[in-house]
Amino acid sequence: MSTLPKISEAEWEIMKLIWKSNPLTSEEIIHQLSNKMKWSAQTIKTFITRLIKKGAIGFEKKGRVYYYYPLLSEEECIRSENEFFLKKVYDGALNMLFTKFLDGELSLEQIEELESILKDKKVKNSSDNKEPLK
Repeated sequence: MSTLPKISEAEWEIMKLIWKSNPLTSEEIIHQLSNKMKWSAQTIKTFITRLIKKGAIGFEKKGRVYYYYPLLSEEECIRSENEFFLKKVYDGALNMLFTKFLDGELSLEQIEELESILKDKKVKNSSDNKEPLK
């Protein structure tokens, strides 16, 4: 995977909107974020411009209106952010992350859900690693 651009927390708010529904105009983005985030229209337009320069979103101009759409998938951006966080905080040690996470309070339901996720992953990995019979 190629290196993805670093997207700020503020830019993530715009990306989430665009991933949820696209294409969106700047007016639609401004309308949805100005009250929620208390940002001015100019601030939001600045974030949109930054995302274009970073190659995270693209646009199509129809008449005088610009329509914005994602160039990066939500999944690949989340994966990149997770990897960055893991390296930054835990030196890439996934087991340390889980150990610290599990030190917190977990309900029985949450524990059972985590067990189910791990079991499914184990089954998938073991079936992926099987060689076909000859």
